[in-house]
Amino acid sequence: MADTTAASTKPVHTIVLDAGPILKNTPPLSTLLAQCDEIITTPSVVGEIRDPDARARVETLYLPFLKQRSPTPKSFNIISEFARKTGDRSVLSRTDIEVLALAYEIECEKNEGDWRLRSVPGQKRINGKPPVKEESEEAKPEETKPEDAEVEAITEGVKETTVADAQEEAPKEEETAPANEADEVAEVAVAVADEEEKDEDQDADDAADSDDGEWITPSNYKKRLAEDESGTATLTAAPKTMQVATMTTDFACQNVLLQMNLNLLSTTTLQKIQHLRTFIKRCHACFLTTKEMNKQFCPRCGKDTLTRVSCTTTANGAFTMHLKKNMQWNKRGNVYSVPKPIAGSANGKWKGGGGQRGWGTELVLAEDQKEYVRANEEEERRQRRERDLMDEDYLPGILTGERNRAGGRTKVGAGRNVNSKKR
Repeated sequence: MADTTAASTKPVHTIVLDAGPILKNTPPLSTLLAQCDEIITTPSVVGEIRDPDARARVETLYLPFLKQRSPTPKSFNIISEFARKTGDRSVLSRTDIEVLALAYEIECEKNEGDWRLRSVPGQKRINGKPPVKEESEEAKPEETKPEDAEVEAITEGVKETTVADAQEEAPKEEETAPANEADEVAEVAVAVADEEEKDEDQDADDAADSDDGEWITPSNYKKRLAEDESGTATLTAAPKTMQVATMTTDFACQNVLLQMNLNLLSTTTLQKIQHLRTFIKRCHACFLTTKEMNKQFCPRCGKDTLTRVSCTTTANGAFTMHLKKNMQWNKRGNVYSVPKPIAGSANGKWKGGGGQRGWGTELVLAEDQKEYVRANEEEERRQRRERDLMDEDYLPGILTGERNRAGGRTKVGAGRNVNSKKR
């Protein structure tokens, strides 16, 4: 009993930490200890922290309070398969899956099974009912037996006392009166109970009829949507004291946690996250979606038709893409003449091909072109260079024109203004 009372005083019993909150030290360790009873992570998370300052902070502050535990292979396989179905498996590392598997494993231990989780993404309801409710339902007939015994004892006592008094003072005709009164009391109690049950059934039927009879119109759409969200949230809402919660800054991990209905905490407000907004890329030609935001060509059709789309994931596991209404694909700059290729030198000092003034020499039209691979390598080398902001010769990108590089991405195609010189 001491453990349960101590656990009930804090919002969360166990918090599973990823590397992100530890590296950023957000929230601080004192805040975590005030919000939970136990902090746990995997040995791989501690092993991948290599920054000297973060490593020293972990060894001096976190390790005395941080417990380390590895998940079982069964939990790892369950999370890996679930992430594959959500589409996040390709962007999750082994350490990320171990953190999710540890949260899943502790959740099953604390709540005696995965009854409050989902086995498949998009599942409308949770896996089952809590085992505590089943025990309470079985105990209900046993709990009502003492009450029935008390009622019977009272009625028997009334009968005995009235019969004894009737034998001493009243004639035999009055002996039946107390018994009849007790029977009437019992009959009234039964009638009241039946009437209450009928009222409850009638209220449930009325509620069902009102839900079925009301049509969804543009005027009441938002109201009905709020009612549905609030109704479904109450079914899967966490108790006042959460047994297990995970804290991570990785969007793919957050998506898997929400779709499985595992508790997810915010690193800033320490509140349970009910709504997650992320971005994916969607091909306008073949409608393929990918979560690799550095992609420029569609993995299926190979065209440069990937668009950035906002998407949301609710606590109920519903994944929704928010597409632009009446979107028109801009075809400007798609029709132009490609110059004929001409051989150049092998060392690349003289580049052949191209049109007037060497136009089209480095024209990129596909992902497997050597020009595209070379341009990506040069961009990676450029980003690795350290710039000294205190250098007098340093100029920002707004003056040098480097901001026109489309956020560090390689230029694909000839551009929208390819035909402007012909006019």
